[in-house]
Amino acid sequence: MKQALTGVRVLDLTHMLSGPYGSMILADLGAETIKVEPCHGEGTRKLLATDPKNSLDGMGAYYITLNRNKKSVAVDLKTEQGLGLFKDLVKNVDIVISNFGAGVPERLGIDYASLAEVNPRIITCTVSGFGSDGPGSKRPAFDQVAQAMGGGMSITGPDPQNMVRAGIPIGDLGGGMFGVMGILAALYEREGSGVGQHVDISMLDCQISMLNYMATMHFLSGEDPYPIGNSHFVHVPYNTFTCSDGCIVIAVITDNFWANLKQVVSCPEFDNAKYDTQPGRWQDKELINNSLNRILSENTCRYWLTELEARRIPCAPVNSLSQALADTQVLHREMVVDLKHPNGNMTKGPGNPIKLSRSCDQDFTPAPTLGQHTDEVMTQLLNLSVEQIEQMKEQGIIK
Repeated sequence: MKQALTGVRVLDLTHMLSGPYGSMILADLGAETIKVEPCHGEGTRKLLATDPKNSLDGMGAYYITLNRNKKSVAVDLKTEQGLGLFKDLVKNVDIVISNFGAGVPERLGIDYASLAEVNPRIITCTVSGFGSDGPGSKRPAFDQVAQAMGGGMSITGPDPQNMVRAGIPIGDLGGGMFGVMGILAALYEREGSGVGQHVDISMLDCQISMLNYMATMHFLSGEDPYPIGNSHFVHVPYNTFTCSDGCIVIAVITDNFWANLKQVVSCPEFDNAKYDTQPGRWQDKELINNSLNRILSENTCRYWLTELEARRIPCAPVNSLSQALADTQVLHREMVVDLKHPNGNMTKGPGNPIKLSRSCDQDFTPAPTLGQHTDEVMTQLLNLSVEQIEQMKEQGIIK
């Protein structure tokens, strides 16, 4: 089945998480994604590779997930001939994506200006901690650094003395997601202009963007918000609550939801006209939350969720990963898929959240072994002979 990005070809120079996540999304959408690695392999191959709990036949969870649907070509870009091969490949592709630090593409001779000389239609994308310019551009960064500098950590946690990062590495993942958005925008623009351009993604920029309305609130009020746990700065009750066998969340964001909630829980303290509107509930936020915790602790999560859902009150269980990945809605949406090893063994992982009404093939090819597709790519794209390929292998230029 033809996919949305069938016919688009990507050279993937990424490593670790932010870049590989972006190129994985492109690959999931059908782009032919060729992973270009050094001859010793990129570093993500080794993460968890020997951990018996988190690997499959020598492939760790990072690598087997992030590199599905990709091909692997091993080339030493630090050699003149290896760099020449890479630039020959650039003539035959649409996109080059990397997440090297600022200045590294220029030193390697694979920056946009260099590659546009061999292919004016090329679109390049770099995902870095702080972008390609500015006073902090050359600083190293990983997920937690981006989360901390971007302000998100300052509003996450139970209280101002205990700030924490998001459990999901949103600093890294945000960079990859915004990278895909930029690449797709550049692809669309190229349809009219006929030429490519560079997409410069800063993980810090992405974190600032995701502050969204909270940043505007700061500029209006002049105040810094602080962590308030799982509660809300406007709505009450909006929090995590303890049942007899676990936790649930309840999100009362309208007065109608409050009226419905009073039908579910029997609490004389709630029969106060001041609580019928948000300002009154906010005034007695602690009383309402404490009363709800006391009442909900008398029965199970399933009991309360059934009652709440019957009255269409926004609520949910606080799922563990195993519970989330077994949820009937998640499974119906094909968000748990088989991930194959090249030897045929399988595990499972998250699916593609982008659901298109057409072009929606959900088959995932295995994450490749190192250099698995070197011969195929060199013969099909560059028309090199078997003899030429073998000679370069002997010289250590490719693997």
